Order: sequence, then C-alpha cells, then structure tokens
Amino acid sequence: MEAHVAQYSARLLQQEKEIKILAAEIDRLKNFGCLEVSPSLEGLRDENTKLKYRLNVLQKSLQEERNKSVKSMININSRIQEIFRDAIKAAYPDLENPPLAVTPSQQPKFGDYQCNSAMSITKMLPKTSEQKVSPREIADNISRNIPENEYIEKVEIAGPGFINVHLRKDFVSKQLSSLLVNGVQPPAMENRKKVVVDFSSPNIAKEMHVGHLRSTIIGDSMCRLFEFVGYDVLRLNHLGDWGTQFGMLIAHLQDKFPDFLTVSPPIGDLQAFYKESKRRFDTEEEFKKRAYQCVVLLQSKSPDFIKAWKLICDVSRKEFQKIYDCLDIKLIERGESYYQDMMKDIVQEFEERGLVQIDDGRKIVFVPGGSVPLTIMKSDGGFTYDTSDLAALKQRLFEEKADIIVYVVDSGQSVHLQTVFAAGQMIGWYDPAVTRVVHAAFGVVLGEDKKKFKTRSGETVRLIELLEEGLKRSMDKLKDKERDKVLTEEELKAAQTSVAFGCIKYADLSHNRMNDYIFSFDKMLDDRGNTAAYLLYAFTRIRSIARLANIDEEMLQKAARETKILLDHEKEWKLGKCILRFPEILQKILDDLLLHTLCDYLYELATTFTEFYDNCYCVEKDRQTGTIVKVNMWRMLLCEATAAVMAKGFDILGIKPVQKM
Repeated sequence: MEAHVAQYSARLLQQEKEIKILAAEIDRLKNFGCLEVSPSLEGLRDENTKLKYRLNVLQKSLQEERNKSVKSMININSRIQEIFRDAIKAAYPDLENPPLAVTPSQQPKFGDYQCNSAMSITKMLPKTSEQKVSPREIADNISRNIPENEYIEKVEIAGPGFINVHLRKDFVSKQLSSLLVNGVQPPAMENRKKVVVDFSSPNIAKEMHVGHLRSTIIGDSMCRLFEFVGYDVLRLNHLGDWGTQFGMLIAHLQDKFPDFLTVSPPIGDLQAFYKESKRRFDTEEEFKKRAYQCVVLLQSKSPDFIKAWKLICDVSRKEFQKIYDCLDIKLIERGESYYQDMMKDIVQEFEERGLVQIDDGRKIVFVPGGSVPLTIMKSDGGFTYDTSDLAALKQRLFEEKADIIVYVVDSGQSVHLQTVFAAGQMIGWYDPAVTRVVHAAFGVVLGEDKKKFKTRSGETVRLIELLEEGLKRSMDKLKDKERDKVLTEEELKAAQTSVAFGCIKYADLSHNRMNDYIFSFDKMLDDRGNTAAYLLYAFTRIRSIARLANIDEEMLQKAARETKILLDHEKEWKLGKCILRFPEILQKILDDLLLHTLCDYLYELATTFTEFYDNCYCVEKDRQTGTIVKVNMWRMLLCEATAAVMAKGFDILGIKPVQKM
C-alpha cells in the first residue's frame, strides 16, 4: 500500500507542475486576447481532482493499517529473522536461498536469540584450495552487515559460528507497555483469510462419546486462534445426518409411534431406539425390506419421510447441544444431507474429465499414487461417503471461497481424506500452493490401562456422563481444599465448572494431537505440574496481587501509560521476554496446527512468573504490622501483563478462568 501512495503522490506532483505551467501560459495568452477557454487545462484539473481523491483514500487506508500495526504485538523472532535475512544478503549477495535459522536461546549466557546460519552457509560457498572460510568468519561477516534496528543491543560470536543476539531492554520495556495500554493484540497478518474448520461431526441417532471429545475440543481451539488473528472463520459441524441407517430408524418410528406425524413422539433415549431398530434390521427380514423402501422414499424427498427424518435429527440435536453448551462450543450445522443435491454433478464432472473407471458396476476414481480408489457411485446408483466428501470439498472451495480448510478428524481417516484431497487437486479444484487443505489428525483416547477408553462393561464412554463425572470430581477437589468455606455459593459453582471443563480440555490440548493420550481425572485435577488446575490457580493468585494491594484497574491503566517498566533484575528480564514470545508461539501454531505448543508456553510463563515473584518484591510490607510500605508499580505491571497473556491463552484454549478460586 505504501508503494501505491508513493506512486499517486509522484503523479500528483507532476500534474500540479503541468497545471502551473499550463495556467501561466493561458494567462499570458489571455492578456493578449488570444484565448477564451482551455479544455486541456480543465481536463487536467478534473484528472487532478480524481488523483487527489484517490490519494486521500489510500493515505487514510494506510494510516488505518499503521494504527493497527502499532497496536499489534510484534513477533520478535520474525523481526530478528528479517534483520539476519538482510545481513546475509548483504554479506553474500550471490548466494541463492541461504539458510535462515533464528531461535530463542536456551540459556541466558547465549543471549536472547541465536542465529545458527553460518555453519550451513559454509557448505554452500564454492570450495577452492586457496579460499577456505570458517563458520566463525562467516558469522563475523554476517554480524558486520546487520542493519541499524531498534531491537538488537549487541551480537556475540560463540563456538564454531553461533551468533548470540542480545535484545535492547528499552525495546522490550516499550513493547510491554504497549501490551498493557492496547491489550493483548494479535500479531499483524498479511491479509484476512477465509477459513473453514470441519470438526466435532457426530452421527445422528448415536450419542456423542469420548471419541468425539478430541475433535470438538481441538477444532474449537483452532477456530478461536484463527478468529483471534482476524481471519473469517466458518465453524462447520459435518453431521452424519443421511444414509441407509435412516431407513431402519423411520420404519421403527412408524411401528412404535404410528401417529408421529400429528403427535410428537416421546423418544427419550435415542441410543436405545437406535439399538432396537438395528436389532430388528438384523433379525427381521420383512422389517429389513421395509427399511430399504423407507430409504428410497427419504432420498426421493417424500414429505412424510422428510418429517420423520427431521424428528429424529431434532432429538439428536438437543442431546448434542447439551454437550456444546457445557463446553462453550459454537458450531454451524451442515451435515451430509446438505450436499445431496450436488452429488450427481460431482459424478458427472469426473466422468466428463475421463477420470472414472467401472468396477463391477461401481464408478470408481483412482488418484495418482493411490492404491485405494474412491467409490463415487455404487452399483445400485446410490452415492457414498466418498461422493459426499468430494461435494463438501468442492462447495467449500468454490462457494465459501476458503483459503484454508481444516478437517479435524481422527488419524484412522487419514488415507481416505488424503485421497479426497488428491482427487480435488487432480480435477483442478485447487492448487495446494495457493489453498491450504489439511487433515489435522489426532490419536485415540486411552484409559489408564492404556487400552481404548471404555466403561467397565466394555461400552463406549458417553460424553455427557464423562462431563458430569468431571463436575463431581472438581467439586470434591475444591471441598478438599476447603474452598467452600471461603467462596460464596456462586463463586464455588463458577470455580467448579472452570476447573472441571478446563481440566478436560487442557488434558487433551496439552498433548501432541498426533499421539494417543491417557484420560485420567486424577492427573487432570492435580494442581502440580502442567495441568489446567495448576494454571488456573496460578492465574487467580496473580490476579489477587493487585487486589490485595488495593490497586484497581484504573490505577493499573494510569501506571501503564506513565510508569517505565524496569527490567534490571534477571528475573524481571526473563519474565518480560517470556511474555513477549506470545506472538511467535501463535505463529508456530498457525503453521503446524499443534496446540500443545500454547499449553507448554503457558506453563513456562506461569513457572517463570513464580521465579520472578519469589525473587522480586512487588509489594513491600512492614514485618511487624503487615501494613503496605511500598508498591513497586513497574513490577505490578509485569504481573498484569503476565495475567493478560495467560487470559488470552486460556481464551484460545476455550478455558474460562475465574477471579477467585
């Protein structure tokens, strides 16, 4: 945008020069009575007015972008990388795509960040007998070419060629003040992207079980992150709301509640209803035939059968919504039924492109390098899940115009989804270099016996029962700590739900989603180690520091604007840098969609804060009377900045902290 502004400004200056010259010439001719009107001057002035208007609009947009950019938190790692990219280019202009490796330093003696590019560059330089360059010499050359900047205090070369980077304390202090004045803002993104996230996706007439927990929690957290950075997010619940199973359900509904069209059937337990209809389907031949007839009538959109289908879906929806309300999940329902009318066109498109093979009456599609084909039409002319998934992919690409599509589905669907994506690329629906279509796979939930999580009778664990158990255990834990004696009934209830659902979410999100994880209430509710219980307690303690020092929100805001944050103590410095790593953590997750990185960061932030608090007095009291003698306001601001980042981290994870616990 800055380039456009410069371009219009230059054109405007040139035109204004031309107008002055032309106007002077016209005045001269008028004096001699040679000229009445100059169309060329009027035309030039019209164009000049348009240019001024366009320039004004551009300058206004640019100012808005700059204001937004000023409020955005800076990704320090990215800025340091840009500086070293320029330095390497200046030092070695002939080197194509030189490696760039900048990471936070693990130990204070190695500075704050470290550039490790010199060793890799050594291998890329042309080798001649006369000229052998050591990595240290390369590191020195890079260091000498570092441009002037506001971030780096100094660099040091260590070991074989590591460049240790020390940040400027005044820069870190200013960024912390900006965070406190503007709030925790997302890092600046290049442009606003449209994102579709497909998650949760239970099946109608079946209860949500522990297997749906991971997709629901992971998908919601991804959406929260995308929304925080300003993307346009469509949260889709791809319900299993269509298919042959509805034939047996409708047939059973007709038998059990024959007046269902006029009187709403009291289906209390849809799971039991499903099992009854499945048993009849497997054992009664006449019922089975009728079930198939019901499927045909449903697919032909017969009104009575559509009503029966909707009734069954509504019962399921109410049960699903109880779970979503507990976990504070927002979704737009768009089940398999949504794509039914698109499937015929999908088959036709693949046929017209010559990509369909016939196999025993089925229409199948092989993708390059794939051994298992997609079946896009069965031998009886019916469509399949493959057809439905292709239709969903195309709709999201062409109608939603998504830049990013994320499928939060278990690892068992990996081959299927990769085949669907490959088919979409093969037919030309999208280019993976332009549009990101990704399967965010996850492992299974295991019991403490390290086997698939089941009830004692071997049944799949119902999700609603799991959440109720979490609430019970959470309250037991709070009462063990005698919190019921210091909290009001309302505060105790808020703490119970915060801990129960927070712990269940965090236990899932704190594990690498690619791995299986062991579900254990005892570990989840432990307030030691990397758990939600520990972090929620830590957060309430941090928030209480200002409250106990009688410092309110208004006083903190005034101090944020007027008080310089000092970072002289090593623990102040360590905490300040840790707080400002938040944007680079978010960027990493946007790149790899692994949310456990955020959990690890929040745990590191909480433990770094504890180190700071144990070593640096925020509030100094008289030892005899306990009265407050002095408040070190810059340290109170560090407490506030820590809490603000933790609160935003919790929000992205879908966890609701409380002020008192």
